[in-house]
Amino acid sequence: MPPPPPGMYGQTATGYAAQRTDGLAIASLVIGIISLVCFFLCLGVILGPTAAIMGFISRQRIATSGGALGGGALAVVGLVLGILGFLASVGWFFLFAITGAFNNTTSSP
Repeated sequence: MPPPPPGMYGQTATGYAAQRTDGLAIASLVIGIISLVCFFLCLGVILGPTAAIMGFISRQRIATSGGALGGGALAVVGLVLGILGFLASVGWFFLFAITGAFNNTTSSP
C-alpha cells in the first residue's frame, strides 16, 4: 500500500481532519464525578474547584481551536459537577458543625 500523497496526512476521505476531544475536558468530567461522589469525605472542597477551573479552561481552548477540538459538553458537565461537589462538601461540613458531630465532650457521672 503506497503512502498517502503529500498534504493528505491526518485528513479523512472528506478532506477534514477528525475532531479530537480535549483531554482537559475529560479530566474535568472525571474529577467532577469524583468530587460529587466523595463529597461526604469533604474531597469536593479540593476536587470541586479543580474540576470547575479545568472545565472553564477547556471551554476556552475548545472555543479558540477553530473546530479542531471537541468535548465542549464534557467540559460544561465537569464544570457543573465540580461546583455541585464543592457545594455538597461545604454543606456536609456545616451540617456536621451545626449538629455537633465534631464535639467529643463526655459528661462525667
